[in-house]
Amino acid sequence: MDMRRLVGQNVKRVRLGKGLTQEQFSEISGFSQQYLSGLETGQRNPTIVTIYELAQALGVSYLELLQPPLSRGKKRSQ
Repeated sequence: MDMRRLVGQNVKRVRLGKGLTQEQFSEISGFSQQYLSGLETGQRNPTIVTIYELAQALGVSYLELLQPPLSRGKKRSQ
């Protein structure tokens, strides 16, 4: 999977899970709504610093924004 799309999908999933619009998340994170829109659609190539800052603004680990979704029926090994 393309990492730009993966990060974008994860940011969107977490943002929506917290009930935030792009505009609200823009205010919280300091990134423009246009940047966030491009990020969520996989059109932006965020740096690791940007990923870290987005994760901080969302209140999650930066690793959550980098992990691929689990396949259906598979459990994460511990």
